[in-house]
Amino acid sequence: MKFLGTILIASASLLNGWTAEDAKLSAATNVVAITTAYIDRLVAEARTNNPSLKAADSRVRSATLNADAVRTWDDPMAMFGGSVYSSRGFSASEDGNLAYGVEQKLPLWGRPQLTRRVAEAETSMRGAEANYRAAQLRNEITKALLMTALAERVVEIGEQDLSWVEVTAQATDNKYRAGQAVVADTLQIQNEVAKRNDTLRTDHRRLAHERFTLNRLLNRDVNSTWPSLQLPPVGPAIPLSGKLLALSLQNAPKLKVLEQEIKQAAASAELTRKTRLPDVALGVEGRQYSGDGHFRSGMFTLRFSLPWANGGKYRKDFERDKEKQKSAEQEREDQVLMVREELHHLAVGVEAMRRESLLHSDEITTRALQALTSRLSEWEAGRGAFRDVLDARRMLLESELMSARATAEQHQMLAEILLWSGLENLEALTPLATEPSLLPDHDKKP
Repeated sequence: MKFLGTILIASASLLNGWTAEDAKLSAATNVVAITTAYIDRLVAEARTNNPSLKAADSRVRSATLNADAVRTWDDPMAMFGGSVYSSRGFSASEDGNLAYGVEQKLPLWGRPQLTRRVAEAETSMRGAEANYRAAQLRNEITKALLMTALAERVVEIGEQDLSWVEVTAQATDNKYRAGQAVVADTLQIQNEVAKRNDTLRTDHRRLAHERFTLNRLLNRDVNSTWPSLQLPPVGPAIPLSGKLLALSLQNAPKLKVLEQEIKQAAASAELTRKTRLPDVALGVEGRQYSGDGHFRSGMFTLRFSLPWANGGKYRKDFERDKEKQKSAEQEREDQVLMVREELHHLAVGVEAMRRESLLHSDEITTRALQALTSRLSEWEAGRGAFRDVLDARRMLLESELMSARATAEQHQMLAEILLWSGLENLEALTPLATEPSLLPDHDKKP
């Protein structure tokens, strides 16, 4: 019975390591829980370090400077020249042989104001794009944190399982030497130790990659260290409610970008419509004689273009820009439909992952451990096969991993809902958990 006692002690240690995991992580000084405050800190760091955000901010500044640089008055055109007369022509001393003047294009038809409106619309669009990129980056950082915490949990479960299989391998070897086990059991558990060691090496490398991803998002050195991260508790189910849908259609960052594109396209079309009107310039010219420098004559001019010959071309330009406006409007309509679809998909997924996580953590894991203990007792008493012990162990491992993965996936979906709805954090999303769903309740019996 001492062999069974050794294995049962290992199993109890395994259970204690798993069931008390949250309490142990909370008490550890080097463990960081993934909270809104922690995410905010990393997002603030990314706003100053991440190249994509810095590029978006530069585009905003560029568009702002472009709007500020729009001129109401074009630069005046200066003119200077001279005349050469033949003996049969006018006298240079009478008509003047030096000519000079200035011409100014007039800001008519509201073109400068329309040009400024187009530039301001571009500034607004670039600002919306920068906000959308910031929301995307927050989403990416949140998901990377969750994947890192999940990878750490997988490594931790693997290390606990490695301890179990090593103790079990030693006990099985002792039992075999005492003539109470077959060689197949010893070889099988040795294979389990080898496979667990190999899997654990892979899990460590995946954890290193997740930390590498975090460093890339924050533009840190690739070798920067990270504290141990703790998965957050299972989140609430967020139904597809009328309030969530209304918030998303009003605040979704992508929709705001498309709305600004529509405004810019409309302003560009209006500016193009005004191009069919003639350009008008006012000019002043003077003439003097080079011999004595005295003024001889002056002239006032009004110059204007004749765009009517290309009226059809200007009309095509206007129709082109109106089609661009229609394209932007249709893209927004498509995005509205996509918001509805994605929120529906995410609401279903969040609720399903919540049920799966709670099912494994509250029920299946406990029963799997009981099954493992029972299989060990049966094997020790000679009434069961050692393979049944290993199958029970795999069931316990799968349950723990499924619970952790479901929790991580649920919070990733919650992060997606935040991105689609324009809300900033989970605390702002949580009150929507009590809103009535727009979906039919499939749990109710007809």
